[in-house]
Amino acid sequence: MGEIITKKRIKAGVIGAGSWAIAMHIPILIKREEVDLVAACTQNDDALKHLKEELKIDIVSKNEKDVLEQELDLIVVASPPSLHYKHTKLAIESGANVLCEKPFTLNPEEAWELHELAKQKNRHLLVAFGWNYREFTDEAKSLITKYGIGEVQHSMVQMATAIRSLLKTTEAFSSPDASVMPDHNTWTNPNVSGGGYAPAQLSHALGILYYLFPELKVEEVFSLMNFEDARVDLHNAISIKFNNGSTGVVSGATSPEGSNYSDLDEWSPRHQLVLRIYGSEGQIVLDYERDFFWFYKDDGTEIKKNWPGGGLYECDGPVNTLIDLSLNKKRENKSDAEVAAKTVETLWGAYKSVDLNKSVILNEKENEKENEK
Repeated sequence: MGEIITKKRIKAGVIGAGSWAIAMHIPILIKREEVDLVAACTQNDDALKHLKEELKIDIVSKNEKDVLEQELDLIVVASPPSLHYKHTKLAIESGANVLCEKPFTLNPEEAWELHELAKQKNRHLLVAFGWNYREFTDEAKSLITKYGIGEVQHSMVQMATAIRSLLKTTEAFSSPDASVMPDHNTWTNPNVSGGGYAPAQLSHALGILYYLFPELKVEEVFSLMNFEDARVDLHNAISIKFNNGSTGVVSGATSPEGSNYSDLDEWSPRHQLVLRIYGSEGQIVLDYERDFFWFYKDDGTEIKKNWPGGGLYECDGPVNTLIDLSLNKKRENKSDAEVAAKTVETLWGAYKSVDLNKSVILNEKENEKENEK
């Protein structure tokens, strides 16, 4: 094989350049000197104006074709979730490396198809799981790789976020750029969002789990959800059986804005997120809320660490990684399509379980037989 030559400059575009992309992804693209942000599309009129007049992007349109035709090195897909599959597929087929916002897709078939397409086209495909790129998570991954905890036997994932108003009415969205607001249906219409708290937030937590323990794959799911007076789920209780026979519980909850109490003697603008993984030879606890992790093995190996600010969420990791990969630099894709497809599969099973009011086996033929009964 010939030597891979690092590129000096790359061209980038954004499909779905709305409030989140303008606040988070686009500033990173603009900040990187090696990147020329040449095209963006959005259906949001306020966003169109901002992209043209404030950010001075050359090609601004309501049509994704105007982005796809620019022979771009990378494309960020930040359109509403119901369009992720379409836009990501088109972006890969255009020859670009792609960062897709979460949730990756609305069903596992689409997710696995994109995973295979990216491999066939030899394109980098990342999903925006920012915690996977934090040093806090890297340290945990290193400990698991170095020492191991044996075979995973049980996984506990708990997450709560102060986004209740967002899921009840998107007008409550507190945008970092107040001039650009998302469409009302973005988070409140399940046909657009794919659901409520589960895809909006639990996808992040599951993304961490499947990155740290890639051997896990969901096999069976039973779920309960509380919608209260919203159109989408606000609270989730999910029981899981994994492919290795281990069990897992995933808990998700919304709370009112301003209620992110973190048990740190003060009110904290952070997510309440904890993962506890129990193995045959040890266990690991990752507390992103309290910036603390604990690793323990039966042989007496014990590592405790407080990491001030380590558990905070940052979204720059996936974008910068895709930029570096597009420049042919050596970087690890810590939120690849396989990790993302597993999150989609898990949450799809959870919603299916609620619809059927029973446990769901994630095997297509088995499910078809059950549905025919």
